[in-house]
Amino acid sequence: MTGASTTKLLIVLCAAFSCILSLSYGRVNPNFQVKAVNLGGWLVTEGWIKPSLFDGIPNKDFLDGTELQFKSVTIGKYLCAETGGGTIIVVNRTAASGWETFRLWRINETAFHFRVFNKQFMGLDTAGNGIDIVAVSNTPGGSETFQIVKNPDDSKRVRIKAPNGFFLQEHWSTFIVEDDFKFISENGLNAVRIPVGWWIASDPTPPPPFVGGSLYALDNAFNWARKYKVNVIIDLHAAPGSQNGWEHSASRDGSQEWGKTDQNIQETVAVIEFLTARYANNPSLYAVELINEPLSPGATLEMVTKYYRAGYEAVRKHSLIAYVVMSNRLGPADSRELFPLTSGLNGAVIDIHYYNLFNDMFDDMTVQQNIDFVYTNRSAQLGLVTTSNGPLTFVGEWVAEWQVKGATKEDYQRFTKAQLEVFGRATFGWAYWTLKNVNNHWSLEWMINNGYIKL
Repeated sequence: MTGASTTKLLIVLCAAFSCILSLSYGRVNPNFQVKAVNLGGWLVTEGWIKPSLFDGIPNKDFLDGTELQFKSVTIGKYLCAETGGGTIIVVNRTAASGWETFRLWRINETAFHFRVFNKQFMGLDTAGNGIDIVAVSNTPGGSETFQIVKNPDDSKRVRIKAPNGFFLQEHWSTFIVEDDFKFISENGLNAVRIPVGWWIASDPTPPPPFVGGSLYALDNAFNWARKYKVNVIIDLHAAPGSQNGWEHSASRDGSQEWGKTDQNIQETVAVIEFLTARYANNPSLYAVELINEPLSPGATLEMVTKYYRAGYEAVRKHSLIAYVVMSNRLGPADSRELFPLTSGLNGAVIDIHYYNLFNDMFDDMTVQQNIDFVYTNRSAQLGLVTTSNGPLTFVGEWVAEWQVKGATKEDYQRFTKAQLEVFGRATFGWAYWTLKNVNNHWSLEWMINNGYIKL
């Protein structure tokens, strides 16, 4: 390369360098002014900028970061991460704040992680029994994945389904507590009828789809009953295979299978014996109800009689003083059909249920007609099964609710008074259905606290 060539190259490079410098520092040009626009909500989406972007997203109310508070429709208390996280989840708060607020991490339209106040995630207690709900994990996984199932008739009502396939309740430890037994003892009541399911005898690992824990809760009930001098009637509300096909007897598909085989009856007797043996020495055990509401004709008189005789013997094997309650069959059955059986059994009780509901005949009745029905028809029905030489009688379920629309508080008070007067003639007693309920008139607690009933 010649000197001349070198000089030319240097000149070209210098010119190019001069160009680069000029472009790099062009912003100092006093005549230059930026005129631009942000493209917000494009590559980093912000819903408030264009809400219609989310129109096609299923369940768009539950997006990442949504803050939710859950209030039980049954007990009226809020779901809460105790101490803000790091321990158990409870349902016992009357007001909602930080510990009662859960932030969603969305997985898909129905699956979510729930983050609590202290940044842990709600999940199953895999280190314990696998069914309690805790908030201890700092990173979410399968055990921290829950589904939110909306009520199709009310989008504000939801159920929370846990990763084990069961719906979240935390229910046994918060729905009925020790203070409830104190309330019962202070408000003119002296006993509780506690419905149980047959799977309680297999606790803590009952067969699917049932969950463990009910036996522990029943143990608590007996402890509280003893403390507050409340009697306990154990009521087998759900028998193996379902004795009436209804959901409260644990029928999975509406079928009624109980009592069709000897094995089925033997399994039920075993549950009664298990429960009686466990609580026979507890002074609060007052009675054992062998089964609730068997429905005829599916539950035949023959099978019911066979079971009642065996169940009675199972109770007497462990207790000579506990009453043995036998529920009358529902449907087209004779209200005295169990008299031949009970005539030779000491401490036998017949349970009958009276509701001014569940029948078209009550649909158009007025307030006074309902009250008159109690004083006439119910009185006659109870009188038919209450005899001097027959079994004791027990109105095991009744409620101050009816089909009347727009009834006043005074109307309810009169209706309640009529039932208390008539059912008070039952020789064993009566039991209101139930202590707590989201429907006010079905809740005896609400009825007492609001002056609808006096005991």
